[in-house]
Amino acid sequence: MNFAEKDQPYFWNCWKFTSNNGQQRWHFEIPSELKDHVKSHEDWKKPEAQNFLEHFDKAFIFDKKINPNSADKVFRFIRAQHRPVSNIKPIAETDDLKSQTRTTLLNGFRFYETLQEPDGNWAGDYGGPLFLIPGLVIASYITETPFEIPMQVLMKRNLWNHQNEDGGWGLHIEGHSTMFGTVMQYVTLRILGESLENPDMQRAQQWIIDHGGAIKIPQWGKFYLSVLNVYKWEGNDALLPEMWKFPRWVPFHPGKYWCHNRMIFLPMSYCFGNKIKATETDLIKDLRKELYNTDYKTINWKKARREACEIDIFHPVNKWYYRLSWFTNTYEKIFSKRWRKKALKYVADYIDHEDIHTRYINIGPVNQAINSIAVWHLHGKESEQFQQHVYRWQDYLWIAEDGAKMGGYNGSQLWDTSFAGQALLEADMESDFPEMAQKIYSFIELTQIDRDPVEHKKYWRDVTKGTWPFSTIDHAWAVTDCTSEGMKTALLYNNKPNIPKIKEVDLDRLKPAIDWLLFMQNDDGGWASYERKRAPQWIEVLNPAMLFENIMVEVTYTECSSATMQGLKEFSLNHDYRKADIEKALEKGTSFIKGKQREDGSWYGCWGVCFTYGIWFGIEGLLCGGMQGFENGAAAKEISTACDFLLSKQNEDGSWGESFESCVQHKYIQHEDGQIINTAWALLGLMKAKHPNRAAIEKGIQFLISRQEDNGDFPQEGISGVFNGNCMETYTSYRNVFPLWALARYYKHY
Repeated sequence: MNFAEKDQPYFWNCWKFTSNNGQQRWHFEIPSELKDHVKSHEDWKKPEAQNFLEHFDKAFIFDKKINPNSADKVFRFIRAQHRPVSNIKPIAETDDLKSQTRTTLLNGFRFYETLQEPDGNWAGDYGGPLFLIPGLVIASYITETPFEIPMQVLMKRNLWNHQNEDGGWGLHIEGHSTMFGTVMQYVTLRILGESLENPDMQRAQQWIIDHGGAIKIPQWGKFYLSVLNVYKWEGNDALLPEMWKFPRWVPFHPGKYWCHNRMIFLPMSYCFGNKIKATETDLIKDLRKELYNTDYKTINWKKARREACEIDIFHPVNKWYYRLSWFTNTYEKIFSKRWRKKALKYVADYIDHEDIHTRYINIGPVNQAINSIAVWHLHGKESEQFQQHVYRWQDYLWIAEDGAKMGGYNGSQLWDTSFAGQALLEADMESDFPEMAQKIYSFIELTQIDRDPVEHKKYWRDVTKGTWPFSTIDHAWAVTDCTSEGMKTALLYNNKPNIPKIKEVDLDRLKPAIDWLLFMQNDDGGWASYERKRAPQWIEVLNPAMLFENIMVEVTYTECSSATMQGLKEFSLNHDYRKADIEKALEKGTSFIKGKQREDGSWYGCWGVCFTYGIWFGIEGLLCGGMQGFENGAAAKEISTACDFLLSKQNEDGSWGESFESCVQHKYIQHEDGQIINTAWALLGLMKAKHPNRAAIEKGIQFLISRQEDNGDFPQEGISGVFNGNCMETYTSYRNVFPLWALARYYKHY
């Protein structure tokens, strides 16, 4: 067997992909040439298997200097084999802009339809953060549950592909090197078998040593290293499980934290309360020598709690956190065994509750990895609970041309499908793509959450039945903007009798969503993401992470508020249920969005990069609230200044291009290149406002048309998603959906 003669597609074809009700999973199939040689995990050590793995690894070498964002080439290559795009029509130079736009739309939807799953959703790379896969690999190491060898090879390859020139790794794929990123990737590579004889490992180790050693890793890193047994638990500020038994009126009760932070602190407190740590192995002994500038036995762990690499700090720790931690650390020296036992029992029950409600997916990847460790410790490796976690690990893994990565969620299925559905209707092309339209509606219908968390008040949850999640019905965490976009899409499709509907999302099914959205409005008139604000904003002074902002309590967002208002408005146009309540909510929401607007007319985008995203939602929200656009002459001041801001950022070629640094620095930072996604967001906002500068809009439309590829796809460009101000995420669907949506709006309304 000479695998050196095999081309890249041969190795890409070893992966098969399936989606079942949105559950996305990659499966490795052993090539026929190897089936007689590899029948077990150990057989991968055979010479024939090693020869295959060597060339398999090379097939996923990726040059991040061109673009750190993978373009989902593996997935799209596989889809092209089984469902090739057809009827692509070239654009004639003699066509006017309207005709060019229609052709671009048809070509774009024809291509995008080939990527639609049989269950109706669109799958794609939702990677970007580099600190996710290490948590999962550490969990697999501690629990002695290794991944299959080909997956391990591609996990390593992904990390090598994203190593920075200085030897380190960032918080995300476009970020500068940090202690957190570098230590976590270094440890992961060592667990996966990389040797220090590798010069790139040596460069990574040197970066760590040159920047003060792993003692300077931020708090999350200290936790991970502690459960791995290469950092002492005494080097952590106390993560007291007893906090869960505080009276509910305590402002900083963890039940009042933002849900992602809450669900991460939950298993962290279990691990801390039990001082879980991996069995000492030769590797762990080696890591203790490799990661620190001084002898491991002589480290002052109490002092280490306050050590952090300056280059990592995005959100400095406040003095009030240090004051609170003095009390918690003091208590840890004399803690009550009885109270701890009682607290740990509650935490364990809470973890089991979260597992059952989310069908072991959990709210996100960090929560999933740490829950796995806690459940392994609590129930045992052979338990049904732990095995369900191992089964769900695959839901988070994604294969692309840069290797294997862990997504920031178990996908963005509902979110992407809702936007695709709205873009198709705005283009008036549902009759051109009837199967696509029918499957979109079917997925929206089947993804409406069908259950409430059991004992939801006891475990700090709200009702969820009738709402929509970000990803899948199994995940089942309700989100305001996802519920609104899912509901809005269903309502728009309900008004299209030509689209077949096996089951209809009727009024009775929508009433719980309306009740929940109205309940979710905060006192300031805006909407947060998953829950109402439960604690005062000053709780953010207790944020110890250093890496992120706005993680302690829910905050109200322009985007979530705008999306919710649009959903409520669309519902009120179709049904009379709670009409007066909806009108009051829209009025309060409009005031909130007005208050979030900056003096220069912009809105900061918290979930997308960045001001182009925020302004699109800001404009849509104000118009939904009844403010005047340009359709009858002069627009409301807020709309006018927002459009002026956008037009001031347009490039000569008609594009807009915004760097992720806009999110980090909280000011507009120009990208070196025009970006189709930023351009689409800007155009969607301008056209929704009916802006009279037709020339600027048409230049933007021409830019989008010019960027479409011959097969109807659009190129992958800079990273476009963000969370908590400092960590970026890839949405590979955005490059298709939003240009098509902007083109559709132009084609229909201009």
